[in-house]
Amino acid sequence: MKRSKINQVIEDGIKFIEEMHFSLPDFAFWKPEDFKGKKAEYDEVFTNMLGWDVTDFGYDKFEEVGLLIFTIRNGSIKHPELYPKPYCEKYLIVDDGQKLAPHYHYQKMEDIINRAGGTAVITLWEKDENDRFSDKPITVTLDGRKVTLPAGSTVELKPGQSITLIPGQYHEIACKPGSGKLLLGEVSTVNDDNIDNHFLDASDRIPEIEEDVAPTYLIFKDYPDYVD
Repeated sequence: MKRSKINQVIEDGIKFIEEMHFSLPDFAFWKPEDFKGKKAEYDEVFTNMLGWDVTDFGYDKFEEVGLLIFTIRNGSIKHPELYPKPYCEKYLIVDDGQKLAPHYHYQKMEDIINRAGGTAVITLWEKDENDRFSDKPITVTLDGRKVTLPAGSTVELKPGQSITLIPGQYHEIACKPGSGKLLLGEVSTVNDDNIDNHFLDASDRIPEIEEDVAPTYLIFKDYPDYVD
């Protein structure tokens, strides 16, 4: 992705979160120079990948397949003795008509909550022995109600509604066209996006960045180059 695109996506995301009457912690607004000298005091932010994350899943078609994330809190899979939180919380922003690449998680159990805005459309499959879509029914929980659905079924989440997904369940999240930009919440077990995503097709979860302009805000991938 071009850095100019990442800058614009984050700027738009900040405005949208404010419009939805949600708030972000102070480090969401740091400029690159603000990260200098903060390693010791804010180590949890940097080590546990808190903050902004933008991906086009390697398709270079962000408006069609992409996602903006802000990770608010997270523990650590690698260093639980230092960061013992067993949970993670994120905001996910999906543009009208945009979707995520189909994937499942090896370890993460998650609740996806429609916090505000448009309608979320989630398509569901179990994985088969070859890590492809299974044709078997899938059982999920919708706001405490257990339901079993045919493979490839979709569920719609209006604001306030949620779904629970367990490891190994393929899901494709989209914003229903015409419903307006979508603010999702994700509450999950501890998450490491470097190692816990399995995509149906080859996909780059962490983007390669073309530095056509200077960064306005950093994504977690940038931290090693700016934090000291």
